[in-house]
Amino acid sequence: MYRKLSVLLFMLSLTLWLAVVALPIAGAQENVDVYGRALPADAAPYEMQTWRTICDSSRTEISLSSVVTVYQRICGDTNLFDLFSDPLVNLDENLNLIPGAAESWEASEDGLSWTFKLRPGQVWSDGTPLTAEDYAASYRFMVDPANAYDFVWMWQGTIKNWSEAVAGEVGIDEVGIRAVDDLTLVIETNGPRPYLPGTVYFWPPLQAKALAEHGPGYVIDPALSVSSGPFMLSELEAGSRLLLTANPTYTGFRQPFLRQMEGIYGDQLNGSFLAFQNGEIDRVNYVHISPADFEVIAADETLSANYRPNFGDFRTDYLFFDTYTAPFDSLQVRQAFAKALDREAIVANVIGSQFGIPAYSFLAPGFPASDTAGDLKQFQGYDCEAAKALLAEAGYPDGAGFPAQELKLRGETEARAAWWVASAASISECLNVEITVNNMEFSAFMEGLLARPTTVQFGAVSYGMDYLDPSNMLGVWVSTGRHSWRNETFDQLVNDANVMVGDPAVRTQMYMDAEKILVEDVGGIFLVHRIQGDLFQPYVAGDCFRPDAQGVGALHWGNDWCWGTFYITSAVSEAQTYRSS
Repeated sequence: MYRKLSVLLFMLSLTLWLAVVALPIAGAQENVDVYGRALPADAAPYEMQTWRTICDSSRTEISLSSVVTVYQRICGDTNLFDLFSDPLVNLDENLNLIPGAAESWEASEDGLSWTFKLRPGQVWSDGTPLTAEDYAASYRFMVDPANAYDFVWMWQGTIKNWSEAVAGEVGIDEVGIRAVDDLTLVIETNGPRPYLPGTVYFWPPLQAKALAEHGPGYVIDPALSVSSGPFMLSELEAGSRLLLTANPTYTGFRQPFLRQMEGIYGDQLNGSFLAFQNGEIDRVNYVHISPADFEVIAADETLSANYRPNFGDFRTDYLFFDTYTAPFDSLQVRQAFAKALDREAIVANVIGSQFGIPAYSFLAPGFPASDTAGDLKQFQGYDCEAAKALLAEAGYPDGAGFPAQELKLRGETEARAAWWVASAASISECLNVEITVNNMEFSAFMEGLLARPTTVQFGAVSYGMDYLDPSNMLGVWVSTGRHSWRNETFDQLVNDANVMVGDPAVRTQMYMDAEKILVEDVGGIFLVHRIQGDLFQPYVAGDCFRPDAQGVGALHWGNDWCWGTFYITSAVSEAQTYRSS
């Protein structure tokens, strides 16, 4: 009897021991994502695979799709938009084009069209296959003048009949974009356009079926929204909360480990760093980090180790004019203003050297065809005495008789507006001219800028690349672009370089020659090339941080594949975050 009881107790103890030992193994096996993939070994449990960011409560927002709007996207300066479908192409960490929804693309022999082949098997969350017609319908929506698309200029002069359709001279069905079959999209161009594949990076499509049935508003209605991208729309409370959940039907190139992404609204500028310190959000972009915040980061070992600087979109901040009307139709006036701007002092004392370097040209160092040797500094370098002489030569000695000017800004944050207040003060003090600063609402500024004739006589703005080619950045300055400045030689150089194939060195030199004209003729006055970056929580990990060719590990501009690699590590259990509360 005693022996039987001992055996029974032994067997019971063994069973309990095996059960205890097996628990961690079973737990590890169960830590899988919505696709059934095991999460990385150091990942936190799947229920903790969440991402939160702050959206700007002061913005006017209308859509989550860049096909509908670029300047009024919901949570527009975070990464919560354009996650409901994939662009044709994407960029790796070295800004090389890589497959997105398209598995391949090639130019025709005559260079007048590009053919994109979609990967088979991609599907919308309602079971509808993703097809080339979704892309064609999206481009027709953008070019339709009835929709007043705010980025329509992107393909003017590039895609066949695009400009004519925008002007209402031909129908939108005559634009050179067509679905040959379900997996083949052809884009015809006005001439050889070697840069065309890079221009389609930014635009994940709308679903043609939903667009036809419900209009573009379906994207922001959780009851109607469909997704062929990594996330689906679960909740949207305008100005309050946005919730995305991983799309289990997604078969694309960036299947996420993250379970959900959330946007909460608040004071993005003044509240982001504090929210980050309190564990309420997972990332802060450099534009929401003040110089005082940066001092805290630099003094903290963990924070500084997780601030990841990068070149971003090669963004330059600059002043511009309406050169078709007085007084800025005078080259001497524009040159005087350029030489009256003390960039070195403004960067050192207002902007902060951690956020930028003084700019004397438009293309930032490292961008193709940029002035890496600094040869263009001679034209716009600070020289107050030379500036005064130029203004006197223009007929305004010591500023006498010069009309008072209003410098208009594009809805800048308080910190960014201070850059332009300092710029206006530098020019005003040197030249003895009156300049006031008006920080306008974003959309009102853009409407005035793009009006013809423009209503922004003197303004300030920033611009970063939309694709990695000088045709993009310098194309902003051609006479059909956004600014009221014209130089026929500049136009000819840029337009000729845009269509040149077979001799990259000659093409690059043509762009360099064009930028010299822009700087010398003072189409704009260039203030600062930004140094960009992001502050991440220490428990955020992923292949996104693998070093690029320069050894920089960061979330680079255009690396949307990163959202398939980010995950939250088990170190989150040691921190107080919104997950635990």
